[in-house]
Amino acid sequence: MSEPLKIAYSPCPNDTFVFDAWAHGRVPGAPALDVTFADIDITNGMAERGEFDVLKVSYAVLPWVLEEYALLPCGGALGRGCGPLVLTTGGGNAADLAGKTVAVPSERSTAYLLFRLWAATEVPGGVGEVVVLPFHEIMPAVRDGKVDAGLVIHEARFTYQDYGLVCLADMGEHWESTTGLPIPLGAIIAKRSLGAARLRELAEAARTSVRMAWDDPLASRPYVLEHAQEMDPAVADQHIGLYVNEFTAGLGEAGYAAVRGLLTRAAAEGLVPPLGRDALAFP
Repeated sequence: MSEPLKIAYSPCPNDTFVFDAWAHGRVPGAPALDVTFADIDITNGMAERGEFDVLKVSYAVLPWVLEEYALLPCGGALGRGCGPLVLTTGGGNAADLAGKTVAVPSERSTAYLLFRLWAATEVPGGVGEVVVLPFHEIMPAVRDGKVDAGLVIHEARFTYQDYGLVCLADMGEHWESTTGLPIPLGAIIAKRSLGAARLRELAEAARTSVRMAWDDPLASRPYVLEHAQEMDPAVADQHIGLYVNEFTAGLGEAGYAAVRGLLTRAAAEGLVPPLGRDALAFP
């Protein structure tokens, strides 16, 4: 038997829900997986260093890694109504962020690209200092006045009011209203050196794993909650409902348009290197 494929994805409910069947050997004919859990800012770095066979990364990191990795057409996270939020303590409007300090979870993230594209049109003169903080420190930092605003993702959509914060702007709302496209968040990539046949096999395994999770949601429940970091089960369900959708089973025309649209706009702003013409093509 061949060695298990080394894969890294986050412990977030959407990833454990998607990969549960595959990780536990329930996808017929799929290659075995050697799973490492890591937050997406860590997996982004792994991809840039060429570590692991398969990785869940931010779409924002693709321009730096597509020479070595191929984008799988399934298994990732795109959606509508699920974009990052800019939070403050006092509300106001976008213009109030001019010259202010904003905490972000990463500068190699879709959230950051969406934020920068939004700020370029909505914040006169631009924001001030951008500081990178671990995701779990951002809302407390805003609440405690250490930063003026924070860019948050994932389950923070459902919990920010617990910190006494208000939503100044929804990056996803802005993206969808200006492009009509879904929001590209997390991508599944695999090493091109595995070969075209193997890559197609991996894509089919990911797609089947997603469909098996939908067919029997209770089967993934123990795996999801085991790694959900004491998240309330209801919040975990909201998380899955928001980030696992038809684009997870297959990017389709709209999904690919969203990815290319985001990265093309970001390249025009000098935020990422330009994409090659066939960079997103799947073998």
